[in-house]
Amino acid sequence: MTPPSLLLVGGAGPAPLGIDVAVMAIEQARARGLAVHLIGHAEDLAATRDAVDLADTAEAVDFEDSEAAVTWALDRGRRGEGFDAVFTCRELALPATARIAEALDLPGNSPEVIDLIRSKADCRHRLAEAGFPQPASHHCTSAAQARRVLDESHGPWVVKPRVGSGSEGVSLVSSPTGLPGALGHLPPESAQDFLVESYVSGTEYSVEGLFRGGEPQVLAITAKEKLPPPFFVEQAHTLPAPLPPPLRRQVEETVTEALRVLGLRHGLFHVELWVTDDGIVLGEVHARLGGDYIHRLLAHAVEGLEMFGEVYDDSLGRDTPAGPRGCTRAGATRYFSPPPGRLREVHGWHEAAHHPAVLAAELAVAPGERVAATDESDGRAGALAVGAADPGQARALAIELADGVRFDVEPEETP
Repeated sequence: MTPPSLLLVGGAGPAPLGIDVAVMAIEQARARGLAVHLIGHAEDLAATRDAVDLADTAEAVDFEDSEAAVTWALDRGRRGEGFDAVFTCRELALPATARIAEALDLPGNSPEVIDLIRSKADCRHRLAEAGFPQPASHHCTSAAQARRVLDESHGPWVVKPRVGSGSEGVSLVSSPTGLPGALGHLPPESAQDFLVESYVSGTEYSVEGLFRGGEPQVLAITAKEKLPPPFFVEQAHTLPAPLPPPLRRQVEETVTEALRVLGLRHGLFHVELWVTDDGIVLGEVHARLGGDYIHRLLAHAVEGLEMFGEVYDDSLGRDTPAGPRGCTRAGATRYFSPPPGRLREVHGWHEAAHHPAVLAAELAVAPGERVAATDESDGRAGALAVGAADPGQARALAIELADGVRFDVEPEETP
């Protein structure tokens, strides 16, 4: 009997985090008897052998070209090599994944909904229309237009790409004099396609979950810690967030209702928000898993959870766990942000990375390499993710282990 076939669009990103996510996703597919077919960029396939070698087949396909990816998938079907489910772990592959699912009549989110939520301005507008508090958001195509927004509103403001992830190009503008620097921080492709939003003062969280039968199920709420402005790079996570039960329920209800309004119905979700003095303000909505080793924290904190496997089971009409599930344990992640310069040596890494409570350990720089300034998520020097009995213990242990790692950096000369 031919096993059900899963198409994994985008494969693994070349960074250690992306590989770890893809490996977990493929392992959970194989454990369910699925044949896994992976497509991705040729250079990524060559750099992600740990994931590629677990798949049954891997082929170079430009998944960022949705039309080409759909054509490839349809051609496979005509040859009798079709798929029973389609999934992605990557933000950039969401449009192609949705269009392949639609073309092959497989479960998935509609392309229109994916396009809506990936356009941050459009998603804000849709949520605001439905009555959800949102930061004031202005789509700008020039520096002059952005300056007019600042002149006609009260700061601080946030300048960010209209489409993107990983805090790339996001920065705080405290006064109009800071606008040129923020615009210069945008990636080149966003120089004429960006947002200026009002800054929200509050405690930031994200909500992680999956869909079952089209309905959202919250798995956990994550507390976030960020490096000081002007950038918005996440430094730490604690899961589950230590919230009083009434506030936790309010956050969960707000997010699940927002997902219904937007029309998301399949896969995983990661929704960012702020808890302010005036209530809950929704941030960005993603039809994917959160980054920063949240997949490892969830797998430790929610007993028996196989989030990718449950998405596959839902796609194939198989039984999935009934009823809500909470966290019986906790996890925390801490990222390293040493000063920029030339790295001489790292002290204490082996001891920290091999602590028995460590769920994942990543060191992104080696002696002799240049440590970059931490102005976006990809610039961080590494991370430790740990598991513990409760959130307080998890956060304290992550801090303790991270503080035991010291980066000997030769400072850069200042012009």
